[in-house]
Amino acid sequence: MRREAAVPIDEGLEAAVREQHRRVLDRWPDGAACLFPRQCANVSGNLPLADGTYRRMLGRWLETCEIRDEHGRPVHLTPYQWRHTFACRLINRDVPQEVVRVLLDHDSHKMTAHYAKITDQTVRRHWEQATKVNIKGEGVSLDPDGPLGQAQWAETRYGIATQTLPNGYCGLPVQKTCPRANACLTCPVFLTGPEFLPGLREQRTRTLTLIDNAKSCGHTRMTEMNQQVADNVDRRRCHVAGCGGV
Repeated sequence: MRREAAVPIDEGLEAAVREQHRRVLDRWPDGAACLFPRQCANVSGNLPLADGTYRRMLGRWLETCEIRDEHGRPVHLTPYQWRHTFACRLINRDVPQEVVRVLLDHDSHKMTAHYAKITDQTVRRHWEQATKVNIKGEGVSLDPDGPLGQAQWAETRYGIATQTLPNGYCGLPVQKTCPRANACLTCPVFLTGPEFLPGLREQRTRTLTLIDNAKSCGHTRMTEMNQQVADNVDRRRCHVAGCGGV
């Protein structure tokens, strides 16, 4: 493309560019038209390094440095892969697509969308690897197809109490009763105040939502467990808010 494009660079890259520019001036004191001039048959310094020459130099550098992939095989790189990696990193770091388009000097969003499609695959992979954490800090893997209504998910989900807690949910089988369920709400030395009203209201909302869902599905036990939590939250919330707060 015969046009100018401005791209921000960091201090390290700026220093490298300045050093290369100094080397060019040492060879061509009157200046050159490009940062990497052809080394041979280039008296004026205005002929750029040939694409094939750069590729061969890159290949020799990879071989000399013994760069290998995760399988121990020699890595093969093309100049375009530098640009591809740069774009994908920006997309995966939540840089807006319009900013990526400008940085890549694309004419249209359609060209930049190519990289966005690639990151969709990355998002899917991370989502499938998502986990919840138990009290020991251990990862509890979730079946990625579960929320979509698979039989295995339905069976597992039905056996979980899904009782609200201030910072998560309870995973106790629904047939059992937990003696510690939201224990602070019934503890005689538990203290709260107006500054905690937002948290109490949020827990109340979550609990009432679970109760409604349990009732609509006919899960009586789940309804009873969460109703106890709701009653305890309401007593604390009402006392703090003067029986008139919502």
